[in-house]
Amino acid sequence: MNYDWDFSPIFRNYPLLLEGLMNTLMLSICAVALGMAIGLALGIMRLTQRRWLSIPAGVFIDFYRNTPPLVHFFWIYYGLPIITGAELSSFTSALLALSLQSGAFFAEVFRGGIVSIERGQWEGAKSIGMGYATMMRRIILPQATRRMIPPLMERSFELVKTTALAATVSYGELLYQAMTLASQSFRPLETYTAVAVIFFTLLFTVSTAMRWVEARLHEGR
Repeated sequence: MNYDWDFSPIFRNYPLLLEGLMNTLMLSICAVALGMAIGLALGIMRLTQRRWLSIPAGVFIDFYRNTPPLVHFFWIYYGLPIITGAELSSFTSALLALSLQSGAFFAEVFRGGIVSIERGQWEGAKSIGMGYATMMRRIILPQATRRMIPPLMERSFELVKTTALAATVSYGELLYQAMTLASQSFRPLETYTAVAVIFFTLLFTVSTAMRWVEARLHEGR
């Protein structure tokens, strides 16, 4: 079967894909920041001795870690407005879906990093009269952060790939713009090949930076 490849429509309409890439980066950065904040709060709640905090946090984490992210996109975009009466934009819906799910995964990273700190550090902080919040802020989290950086970056890397699901709620990220271009140019193979190249370039750059950071962390030990 012969196929005449023609990438000229892609080059002529590159601003459309560039806009999608910018939207993907904006969504990724916002979702990582919000997801980490949610994850830190959930991780600390999961570790507390107060069951009214630890149990809901555990339920939230287990729910989001064991359900498909696509379901979250649809439920937040279509279901939440029915329940609350508030209309959500496609960006807000995608941001909430990504942040809540990533927050559950980030929470386990934070929890793992916190519990990896030796008991002597905890006991020493308590012995000088530090409260839980002060101990976490001044003693535990600064030490745990170094150990958490590689898995946090790995999860952020996965989040960037998951942003492609935002196309299902009509957010104009890279895949959504590619779908629009493919339908206009009748060149789906060329369009999605270009998208694959763009995603590969972006994610390869991120993964290379991750490896560099991990190498520097090992050198600093």
